[in-house]
Amino acid sequence: MAQMGKLRPREVEWLALGHTGRDKNRGPERLNYCPKSHSQLGQSWGSDPGLLVPPLQRPRCSPTLRPLQNLLLLWTLLSCGLGGSAQGPGEWTPWGSWSRCSSSCGRGLSVRSRRCVWFPGEEPCWGDSHEYRLCHLPDCPLGAIPFRDLQCALYNGRPVLGTQKTYQWVPFYGAPNQCDLNCLAEGHAFYHSFGRVLDGTPCSPGTQGLCVAGRCLSAGCDGLLGSDAREDHCGRCGGANESCLLVQRVFRDSGAFAGYWNVTVIPEGARHIRVAHRSRNHLALVGGDGRYVLNGNWAGSPPGTYEAAGTRVVYTRAAGPEEMLSAAGPTSQDLLLQVLLQEPNPGIEFEFWLPRERYGPFQTQAQALGWSLRQQQPREVEPQPPELPAAPATIVPRIPTPTPDPCTPCPDTRGRAHRLLHYCGSDFVFRARVLSRLHQAQETRYEVHVQLIYKNRSPLRALEYVWALGRCPCPRLDLHHEYLLAAHRRISPDGTRDRLVLPRTGYARTWSPAEDSRVRLAARHCPV
Repeated sequence: MAQMGKLRPREVEWLALGHTGRDKNRGPERLNYCPKSHSQLGQSWGSDPGLLVPPLQRPRCSPTLRPLQNLLLLWTLLSCGLGGSAQGPGEWTPWGSWSRCSSSCGRGLSVRSRRCVWFPGEEPCWGDSHEYRLCHLPDCPLGAIPFRDLQCALYNGRPVLGTQKTYQWVPFYGAPNQCDLNCLAEGHAFYHSFGRVLDGTPCSPGTQGLCVAGRCLSAGCDGLLGSDAREDHCGRCGGANESCLLVQRVFRDSGAFAGYWNVTVIPEGARHIRVAHRSRNHLALVGGDGRYVLNGNWAGSPPGTYEAAGTRVVYTRAAGPEEMLSAAGPTSQDLLLQVLLQEPNPGIEFEFWLPRERYGPFQTQAQALGWSLRQQQPREVEPQPPELPAAPATIVPRIPTPTPDPCTPCPDTRGRAHRLLHYCGSDFVFRARVLSRLHQAQETRYEVHVQLIYKNRSPLRALEYVWALGRCPCPRLDLHHEYLLAAHRRISPDGTRDRLVLPRTGYARTWSPAEDSRVRLAARHCPV
């Protein structure tokens, strides 16, 4: 039975009486007891986007209850009031089925919807009433007319602009909003906007985005348009890198002679492979069949993209001494990385992400190549440092000297007024654990695990990205700590980015039971 929330006294009395009649002076027909589900209410009440249950009123029948009716009332209250927790004051009906694809070939979109059931005086449901997902059909045949061209062609030979003059129209992609139907008059130097394009129209040629309700949206790894879901380094949609490890090392052997030297095995299943060095030496790659993929047999290979082990390997070599290999993966078989030494080796950096279950076999292979004779060189990696075995007892690892923190202390933002200001003025207040931190240009991105929501204007997922300005943001969040955060929602002007942003010197307190109580108290003092 669906959650009905806390029942008010009038509702209890009304449910107990089991009134089923219709009173012409009191409006629509009333329900006779707690419904089995809000989806069943949707068959009788309201219409999109939400279903409004009419006000509950006191019936005119006798309030006398028999013992059997008392038991029925108790069962009804327990079933309605102690059901599963709801996401908000209202409750959504189940999602409808997905519609047919908007396109007959290539990429398009399908949509499904749901409705909200809620009582008068309460807030409606949280979340969206519609979801859009990509649908992939066979490629359109050569010469097929693009979808946007068809929409512009509908106005060919029709009077526009308040005159009887007609034009032939073709798409125009130089206008500000790429989800408007902007069409250029052939043979003329002007274009006209005929409103929005139809949902499912590509935003522009060569891009992955599709227009939905006038906004250009890209699909996440879950296939939903507008979703922020992304694959983690392990290849899991919406994951947090728990199922893989980062292997990151430096090969420093100088070599006793010129020629090919083994650097490392890149195991099957490796992702996000990157190899780089700066010297006149050459990287070489050997496939699982023992044949060289590039730079083999003392012959140089040109920069470019090479197919190897089920992935594309991008090989670059600049005019200077820098050389690099990269591949997205995952690899379908082992690859052997070598170096063709022509001068002393200054160091070859390599890294890749590897499933946890493949790390042990990789260590065995690495030792067979001579890694057991060298000191392991782990680096600090966020969100999780790789689990590397201890160095041999005969070699004492050098302990790097700690570098001073370049970030200055943040200003003190404690106090009831600061908490109240940010709680009431923010879009989201939630408790979260910091999983990773990444500096990008002049921004810092935190990946957090949302554990408890105090306030939200739209749904939050279990894993979210939270952004802060600067490489030294204030407040600063430490890895693997839990915080109470107040964030704002920021949508870019073109609608392509939807972010949670921590304001400068905003509210970010270490979670504790005491701070939890203070936040709940602050919620009662926000102006309505």
